[in-house]
Amino acid sequence: MAESSFDVVSQIDMQELTNAIDQTKREILTRFDFKGSKSELTLSKDELVLFSDDEGKLKQLIDVMESKLIKRGISLKALRYQKLEQAAGQSVRQKATFVNGIPKDDIKVINKMIKDTNPKIKTQIMDEKIRVTGKSRDELQEIISMLKNADLPVALQFDNYK
Repeated sequence: MAESSFDVVSQIDMQELTNAIDQTKREILTRFDFKGSKSELTLSKDELVLFSDDEGKLKQLIDVMESKLIKRGISLKALRYQKLEQAAGQSVRQKATFVNGIPKDDIKVINKMIKDTNPKIKTQIMDEKIRVTGKSRDELQEIISMLKNADLPVALQFDNYK
């Protein structure tokens, strides 16, 4: 019987992220509570900058953006918010970075969880992802459901299921 495998990865679909940011921008243009506000989002390759008049508006901006991200299937664990910064006047700025790839510490934790669940399953760490291999597809499905239910600090996706 041939072995089956899949990869455990943590990555963001940049097209979906761009769509969610565009939807957020459109919504804040039409919302009454943002009338006259200088709230904006700027997306670069590896960073998102949120800018608003004050902390209250920034919090509302983040709430709107997070709801759009969730609707687009992007986990909020994929964003790491930086410290709130004061900008010109009373305005505030906050940066957020994206988690692409599983950090080394989390890879070790995930690897241990897989080995503790089923010692017959083979794992191979490949840079920032883990290849999981087993004889039975049922065993691999159990590993996937266990990882989905685990409370990990990173968003996980499963691809290359063969």
